[in-house]
Amino acid sequence: MVRLVLILATFVAFSATAEEAPLDDAIRTDSTTTSTVTTQSDTTTTLKSPPASAITPTINTSNSDLCTFGVAGAIQTQILGISTGTQVTDLNCERLKNAKLLYDMGMKVAAVSTMCQDKRVFDAMMMAGTPCPYDGLIGQDAKAAWEANQDEMPLAKKDKEGLSDGTKTLMGAGAVSGLLILLLL
Repeated sequence: MVRLVLILATFVAFSATAEEAPLDDAIRTDSTTTSTVTTQSDTTTTLKSPPASAITPTINTSNSDLCTFGVAGAIQTQILGISTGTQVTDLNCERLKNAKLLYDMGMKVAAVSTMCQDKRVFDAMMMAGTPCPYDGLIGQDAKAAWEANQDEMPLAKKDKEGLSDGTKTLMGAGAVSGLLILLLL
């Protein structure tokens, strides 16, 4: 019986505390959070683009009566760009135009003399048996005068240094090729 009394007393005590506590649906928590965020950034932007292009200049030689032509070129590498241009006079074209004008004016011997300034024409005329005029002489008299004055015969064109046009052209092409190779390295 004592036992029953104890169980009852425990039950009554439990019921009394259960009734005293308020019943809510809310859950209550108390918390404090402190956080620190540190961000450090080091950004480098590298822009890789080609340099401006070397553009070949325009050389206008559209007049058909001129004996000139344009020569231009450009080369571009990642570091350096070079462009250049010039006009070159064609002496053979000038000789042909002058000879034609002289012939058209009725000065046939002067026209032939103009053409005979070219060694190829001079040799062709001698081989054909019609030598170039010499100091107003024509025919066999001109041939005898040329043989007596061989030092006045036209020679293959050479400049002051003794280089022919073909050699100068070859040397110029070699120099341009060497420059190109140097710039590409």
